[in-house]
Amino acid sequence: MAALSLGVVMNGVTGRMGYRQHLVRSFLAIRDQGGVELRDGTRVQLEPVLVGRNEDKLREIAHRHGLDTWTTDLDAALTDQNNQIYFDAQLTSVREKSVVRAIDAGKHVYTEKPVSETVEGALDLARRARDAGVKNGVVHDKLFLPGLVKLRRLIDGGFFGRILSVRGEFGYWVFEGDWQAAQRPSWNYRKSDGGGIVVDMFCHWDYVLHNLFGRVEAVTAKAVTHIPRRWDEQGEPYDATADDAAYAIFELAGGAIAQFNSSWTVRVHRDELLELQVDGTHGSAVAGLHGCRIQPREVTPRPTWNPDLPDTTPYREQWQEVPDNTPPENAFKAQWEQFVRHVVEDAPHPYDFLAGARGVRLATAGLESSAQARRVELAEMSL
Repeated sequence: MAALSLGVVMNGVTGRMGYRQHLVRSFLAIRDQGGVELRDGTRVQLEPVLVGRNEDKLREIAHRHGLDTWTTDLDAALTDQNNQIYFDAQLTSVREKSVVRAIDAGKHVYTEKPVSETVEGALDLARRARDAGVKNGVVHDKLFLPGLVKLRRLIDGGFFGRILSVRGEFGYWVFEGDWQAAQRPSWNYRKSDGGGIVVDMFCHWDYVLHNLFGRVEAVTAKAVTHIPRRWDEQGEPYDATADDAAYAIFELAGGAIAQFNSSWTVRVHRDELLELQVDGTHGSAVAGLHGCRIQPREVTPRPTWNPDLPDTTPYREQWQEVPDNTPPENAFKAQWEQFVRHVVEDAPHPYDFLAGARGVRLATAGLESSAQARRVELAEMSL
């Protein structure tokens, strides 16, 4: 069947995430495969319109990938009736105003997270989108990672029995920028620019926990800035005012407890940069970005605590690898295809602005818990 054409305004593709994950690994990969296939076999080809503030960068990216359309005029791109979707990968501090302009222009909106800097702003966007009748979605890439896809399969198959706890370890060492260049942009470490690991990662933890294990009902967190001085992209020192590590306990609906350590100041002694250990009455699993290992109760060893003798039990060797069963897909590309199907044929897409607002609320509650040294309860959110 002939492919349909769908114009997409892509704002923020000159940034690291917007360029690598969304333009190159998602958008251009979809173009190369002939578009997004719908249920009836029809294909939807995506036509990107690159938008940003730096004309030279836009021109260079467009030339590099053989793209024809780019502009520094967001309003002009939104006015074009051929463009039906607006995508935002800008800094969080400027995202909300641009999304409002897209909604007012009648565009369906797909955006990186956090969707807004405040819970009130995120809920306002959700209401605006609802009232305007436009489809809306927020990036939720972790759920499409092969390791978490396997974890979802274990949960759906009843492998765990009753889930008791989830332990999450995420992070790596980000160099300070003086003697080795930092792997993250300097704005990540400035609170005034919307930086901080709580704002960055708690939005992820909310949708991971909500969709796999249960709604977060309460949070107790401690956010810290372990390294207060860093060096920016020009080699100039600056004060790091945003948190670079967070230690949290999330209480989930149904009684399970989740503990997450998130850090840009930890040296990795794990198989992957993100690992989740899930323990249940019938079995346990350790899932990463790609791999997932299990240990059912029938083959669980019987450890004995004796600090006077070396423990020679090969614990890690006693876990079984979960097979892929289906070919792994790029997480960002898969969710782009999901959102396009949602727009064109109204396929399910639960990760809307309300879900995005829930993630912003968890980050806000985590920072509140840390600042006030108390447990913060979270009611069910609705519009």
